[in-house]
Amino acid sequence: MKVAALSGGVGGARFLRGLLGVVDPRGVSIVGNVADDLELLGLRVSPDLDSILYTLTGRADEERGWGRGDESWRALETVAELGGESWFRLGDRDLGLHLVRTELLRAGVPLSEATARIASAYGLTARLLPASDDPIRTFLETPAGTFPFQTWFVARGHVDEVDAVHYTGAPSARPAPGVLEALADADVILVAPSNPYVSIGPILAVEEIRAALERRTAPCVAVSPLIGGKAVKGPADRMLARLAGGTTPRHVGACYEGLIDALVVDEADAGSAPPDGVRAVVTRTLMNDLDAARRLAAAALDAAGAPA
Repeated sequence: MKVAALSGGVGGARFLRGLLGVVDPRGVSIVGNVADDLELLGLRVSPDLDSILYTLTGRADEERGWGRGDESWRALETVAELGGESWFRLGDRDLGLHLVRTELLRAGVPLSEATARIASAYGLTARLLPASDDPIRTFLETPAGTFPFQTWFVARGHVDEVDAVHYTGAPSARPAPGVLEALADADVILVAPSNPYVSIGPILAVEEIRAALERRTAPCVAVSPLIGGKAVKGPADRMLARLAGGTTPRHVGACYEGLIDALVVDEADAGSAPPDGVRAVVTRTLMNDLDAARRLAAAALDAAGAPA
């Protein structure tokens, strides 16, 4: 079975780990968000791609919830001592990946090829594809001003309410090699439980990717990132409440209007229906361990008519 999945970082990566536990990873293509990428200390950082890589290859810090396990921070301590940018937490092991990626990009290797090389070195069997090799960046309009995503999310702790989201570069961006083919060839398309605005939204802002989903022949199933109308972690619920007018399955599903056939929601949200034309699939969606992630992935596949 061929599965294509659209995903953001931490929450999406946990779902993907469950997915790879119930289907053959060789048939899975993951389209990852790159609009959170940033240049820092001269290095190209791709947080969502890296979260997926670390999680799916057993390198993630499970206790902290982000970054690499067995990490140290000596280089960042030196950066701070010298007055450099230390607000974005780059660990020593993490820096090694960014150094290699940046070297490849400066040599003219596109991000998709650099990602494939790094993923292969890490032993990832599934295919990880950035949504685009072209630069896309998310900007948030807030009452305090307009900020790049990482400034709003990390430096400012995402305390500012969001009035609008923009994806700079998306109108002219082309899908990375392999993305359209993965969507066209898939037996099932899944949208991981990621923030609809800042994780999945930038992927869908690439016109050809959205068009591919609109003309899909395979079933497409999204998994809500909310439980009881609340985000497990992060600002998805606040953003939906302010930008969509609520946090029910109907509001989540409306973010993917015309793109999905079913929405997997938690038992706590069973009392609210998704938008017309979208089937609701009710299950437990909290991924508190690997078995729970596997059960959720299996439920999403079952909703698509493709049992694991």
